[in-house]
Amino acid sequence: MTPISRQSRDPLPYLVLPALMALALAAMKFSAWLTLTVAGLAVGCMLFLAAIGLTLIFGLMDVLNFAHGGFVTLGAFIAVAVLTALPIAGGGVAAALGVVALALAAAAAAGGGLGLVFERLLIRRVAGAPLRQILVTVGGGIILQQVMIVLFGAEPLALPRPEALRGGFIIAGAALERYRLMVCLLGLLVYAATHLALNRTRLGLLIRASVENREMVEALGFRAERLFRLVFAAGTALAALGGVVWALYAGMVTADLGADIIILIFIVVIIGGLGSVSGCFLAALLLGLANNYVGFLAPKLALGTDIALMLAVLLWRPRGLLPMDGA
Repeated sequence: MTPISRQSRDPLPYLVLPALMALALAAMKFSAWLTLTVAGLAVGCMLFLAAIGLTLIFGLMDVLNFAHGGFVTLGAFIAVAVLTALPIAGGGVAAALGVVALALAAAAAAGGGLGLVFERLLIRRVAGAPLRQILVTVGGGIILQQVMIVLFGAEPLALPRPEALRGGFIIAGAALERYRLMVCLLGLLVYAATHLALNRTRLGLLIRASVENREMVEALGFRAERLFRLVFAAGTALAALGGVVWALYAGMVTADLGADIIILIFIVVIIGGLGSVSGCFLAALLLGLANNYVGFLAPKLALGTDIALMLAVLLWRPRGLLPMDGA
């Protein structure tokens, strides 16, 4: 298994994002550039929130969870339930943020709890068997989707944003939306918290040590199996968080939400480098910005932006932007 603690230190991948932003600025007016940049960063943060759980589970457990989209959809439906039960028409920004925070917490709890069940019933039975993992997680994802159709229905459910998070304001001639700014802040906080948890806490040290030398960790009296179970639950909880922000962005939820964005999620993970949290964050921002810039400058090319970007990155760095070094 690839040690997650040893990540490539090549500075070139970190220059791709500012280079793209500089090229876009040279090709358009500043006001348009600022609007597109903030919008692109917001989309990138939403992609990151949806994808980080997948790359975390793979990097620490060596499990590629093809049911990941189902947990994204679960989070979206939990958001509908919470925001429908707690309407805040006319409330201020603090009230709106409070209700959204409650929806995020409820989605994370539901995603993490279901993830524990999923890991116990399915993932544990196919540990160390990649082909069987693919088959089992694909089947589990289909079952999860059908269960949500039974519980929530097959028809789209409306999910309007709280009034205080609608609209925006003008800065330097650029229109900036409140909700997009909130998503950018949330994405940055989740990335920082995940990075610090893995690299600056005792629990993160134990998890990374279990990845590199499970026998030694267990010889010291720790249960690596419990640590990996916690990782899987954290990954599915993060997927549910991504579902909440995507649902509020789209304004409606269907049982196909996770399936609709799962290709984008895998593209982000592949571009960033399998198992790399920092690579996932960088790739998500890059994808969000590239889509916005190309859509504005060359609309006819917009549909192929994701695939073209992935192809370009893999031709340059076959293992992704920030792959993990080691065996």
